[in-house]
Amino acid sequence: MDRFEAMSVLLAVVEAGSLSAGARRLRSPLATVSRKVADLEKHLGVRLLLRSRSGLALTEEGRAFVAASRSILEALDAAEKQAGSDHGALRGGLHVTAPIAFGERHLLPIALEFLKEQPEIDLRLTLADRQLSLADEHVDVALRIGHLADSALIATRVGAVRRVICASPDYLARRGVPRRPEDLARHDGISFQGFATSPEWRYRRDGAAFTIEPRSKLSVNTTEAAIQAALAGIGIIRVLSYQISDELRSGALQELLMEFAPEPLPVNVIHHPADPMPQKVRCFLDWISPRLRAQMAL
Repeated sequence: MDRFEAMSVLLAVVEAGSLSAGARRLRSPLATVSRKVADLEKHLGVRLLLRSRSGLALTEEGRAFVAASRSILEALDAAEKQAGSDHGALRGGLHVTAPIAFGERHLLPIALEFLKEQPEIDLRLTLADRQLSLADEHVDVALRIGHLADSALIATRVGAVRRVICASPDYLARRGVPRRPEDLARHDGISFQGFATSPEWRYRRDGAAFTIEPRSKLSVNTTEAAIQAALAGIGIIRVLSYQISDELRSGALQELLMEFAPEPLPVNVIHHPADPMPQKVRCFLDWISPRLRAQMAL
């Protein structure tokens, strides 16, 4: 067994979030990837991954082995680059896109540190609450929130975000606190227009999903406008957790109906398949992926 290859396969599976996603990332048959992970576990004599319908989880031994494998492979990659005189500064343009609020709060600080490490890179960061086409708009790396459509693009999962229903304490004092999704029919809501994908008023109960919306008191076309209206006590909003983390923490907005919340939405970094991948893209992905994953785990 090629242990370096086995480590690389395991890391790809863990970073992609599933065996099938790891196989697509490696452009290898699923059966081959599954067998290599199983062979590695057999060689080590321990379980590294726990498989369930909800996805993969690392065992304690798996977390330790993945951390060690990542260090070993990074050291090997650095040694190969040094031996091949490929250790100079990266150069050229790099086009990256992300949703506005997520990009400002999470991606931009990480990208700025990357630029300090790679001063010859010219970064174009497009923040937009619409999905840019990687091919049509010449995007190298995109951050996507939500379930991905099947495509030839390569995805690396870096976390998940929750859909949150909330309102100001002033509004709730005047109109009462909804205890069940059905109660929302008697409340005022703040809705969105002009979004490619608007926040869904979706809930789960007894394993089934259903939808109930409040009456639209105000319709806006930006998330920030909706948040400001909610803070002013106009009505109830549904947004993503990272968009209102500060307001929830301070108590300016109060989360509602948490026990009925749907499953969190995955957050992925995606890019075109390429063999070989441009070094500037690979280095950027290697820089942002673990840092985004660490931020979203907080």
